[in-house]
Amino acid sequence: MTAIEQLTSWVKESQRIVFFGGAGVSTESGIPDFRSAAGIYQMENDTPYAPEEILSRRFFDQHPEVFYDFYKTKMIHPEAEPNAAHVFLAELERAGKLDAVITQNIDGLHQLAGSRKVLELHGSIHRNTCLGCGRAYTLDEVMRSEHTVAYCSCGGVIKPDVVLYGESLDDGVIERTVTAIAGADMLLIGGTSLTVQPAAHLVTYFRGERTVLLNASATAYDHRADLLINEPIGVVLGEVGRRLGFGSADAPAIQGE
Repeated sequence: MTAIEQLTSWVKESQRIVFFGGAGVSTESGIPDFRSAAGIYQMENDTPYAPEEILSRRFFDQHPEVFYDFYKTKMIHPEAEPNAAHVFLAELERAGKLDAVITQNIDGLHQLAGSRKVLELHGSIHRNTCLGCGRAYTLDEVMRSEHTVAYCSCGGVIKPDVVLYGESLDDGVIERTVTAIAGADMLLIGGTSLTVQPAAHLVTYFRGERTVLLNASATAYDHRADLLINEPIGVVLGEVGRRLGFGSADAPAIQGE
């Protein structure tokens, strides 16, 4: 049995699947990851600051102009569309087999594909809040700002709802994430090197029998996977979806074997 055949079989048999994903889920949509050779951390920028420094809360507060210039040019990709991985997970939820998508991404592509049970560990570019009065702003409003820095009508600086270095993850999201992973009968991990803490530690709460790891490169968690596939996640999940009949009229009616 091939790895794709095995994964397809396990998806059919499982009823409480949880997906835990990272930047690699969106690379096939044209959004660069962070640490690969073509990632954001390797890109040239016109400042003397390292990307990790720019993407910190302390830097945001001290140098909002530099932050926003980097953020708007390197982090925002409004043209990006969901790929086969996003679509597969949305269909899996529609079929009643997916309990949660837990993502480290901030791009909102899971929701754009149709997923509703999404837990965003690191926030979202689509939510923005004035640090002065608390008014909410859309991504479009932030991008259309006449200044590099997005300012509120009250004069306050607008901060994207993304978790920067030096900030803590949302306790409520963490609690719901732990509950979802602990209650899953299959954990599907994809597009993540599992190096970013504390997010990566959350997968250790899984108590089920089937852990599937889909990542283009090796991770420190590989030895704990029951099924390891080192292929592009969109290609793999797109093929699994095809074998399950996703995209057809009877897709939500998948039954376990």
